[in-house]
Amino acid sequence: MTQNRFSIVIVGGGTAGWMSAAALARFAPPGYAVTLVESEAIGTVGVGEATIPAIRLFNKALGIDEAQFLRETSASYKLGIAFDGWLREGHSYMHAFGTVGRHLGLLPFRHYWARARASGVARPLAHYAANELAARTGRMATGISGPGIPELPWAYHFDAGLYAAFLRRLAEGMGVVRHEGRVARVIRNDAGDIAAVETDAGQALAADFFIDCSGFTGLLIEKELQTGYEDWRHWLPCDRAVAAPCEAAGPFTPYTRSIARSAGWQWRIPLQHRIGNGLVYCSEYLSDDAATGLLLSHLEAPAQAEPRALRFTTGRRAKAWNRNVLAVGLASGFMEPLESTSIHLIQSTIMRFLTVLPSGPASPAIVNEFNRRTAEEFERIRDFLILHYRANARVGEPFWDRCRDMAVPDTLAARIAEFEEACQIQPAGDELFQEPAWLQVMAGQGIEPKGWNPIADALSDDDLSGFLGAIEQACIETVRPMPRHMDFLAATCAAAPSRSPELETLR
Repeated sequence: MTQNRFSIVIVGGGTAGWMSAAALARFAPPGYAVTLVESEAIGTVGVGEATIPAIRLFNKALGIDEAQFLRETSASYKLGIAFDGWLREGHSYMHAFGTVGRHLGLLPFRHYWARARASGVARPLAHYAANELAARTGRMATGISGPGIPELPWAYHFDAGLYAAFLRRLAEGMGVVRHEGRVARVIRNDAGDIAAVETDAGQALAADFFIDCSGFTGLLIEKELQTGYEDWRHWLPCDRAVAAPCEAAGPFTPYTRSIARSAGWQWRIPLQHRIGNGLVYCSEYLSDDAATGLLLSHLEAPAQAEPRALRFTTGRRAKAWNRNVLAVGLASGFMEPLESTSIHLIQSTIMRFLTVLPSGPASPAIVNEFNRRTAEEFERIRDFLILHYRANARVGEPFWDRCRDMAVPDTLAARIAEFEEACQIQPAGDELFQEPAWLQVMAGQGIEPKGWNPIADALSDDDLSGFLGAIEQACIETVRPMPRHMDFLAATCAAAPSRSPELETLR
């Protein structure tokens, strides 16, 4: 048997803890020992039930079968996020996954669309996005592509608690050792690093490295190491949420809904066995009681549990990696789930850590670069979220007036300006949200480009109209044969011998 030479203790379970444990168990080489300590008495936030397509890469890397995953987490498919009322009441647009239109020659689609829009012949972006067409018509299938349209990407809605339990079984099967208990004391060595954590039962768990998945508390990264926190509430002022699941009701949509309310927004996430609902709001403009009442008044069916309140500060730790501690999940920072990035940030942090996996004391240069890249990822997502609030036309509502009038980070101001002036969008290659995402949200939030690349003017009016029409028709033909989301999900989950009883409700 290989002697353990490097030990890692994960403090906290939930989605962050068990995603970290499963990834380490799968990819760390022989000689690494992974231990997780958690307490059943400590609840998890568990509101991150909507994901983005990158989660498929994580599941695939762990060797997870999609049908089994769908059954065991009561999951449904997701093709994008609909933003209802964010520009103004009665208006809706979608940030759909995948492409919008297609390139022609040197230029991306948006320049031709901007030119056609200025002359009144372009239709809304939804007509040129196959993912949105499928989502809006309630259709779903995998492995689908069409003429000039690459395979439609997808993600999932799932029960975060069931996902954590699923990953726990997987991780323990790969050798992760779980200890039950609360961390009552943190022991540091003479150099100031964490040497061990001690549970309330008096059990000391020593390790070379620690991963803090203790949630907002940041038991190791903040409470013990006092790393510091960068507060972004001046840009993202929502600071509370209330969540309440309800019985499955209403349309079984293959997309998340984000519905603007007077002082924040409401999410709707359809699962096989229930609907996940929540209201994110700013406590300066809405009381807790009023927020709870507002959420409950908009549920489509009776609530299945008492509303659960959450308080948070949007922002990030000054360092994700400090000494021999890495913060993952809510311990590393919080971004409201407007674009379903919570679980992705867990995934990206732990996978980035694996690329520089230490086998002893880490080089300061490696740690500094890791922290720089982590901070940059948070900041890029931050800018994308701010855009939704900043570009609104909900005039006369104090919360939305404040958001519309606020100064934004220079990085976001520059991105808005280049789109307004010349329909330019230039994200870095490693940014999470690429050109189609920025295009859909900026156009959906009412930001209009005044110009476009002059190369687009070389196309005749007839050719431009034909180009747009061909894309629209290709989207229709791609989506037409796709089955209903409900039927495709039921067939996929039934592909294995055992079937979740919840699926019977979908038939």
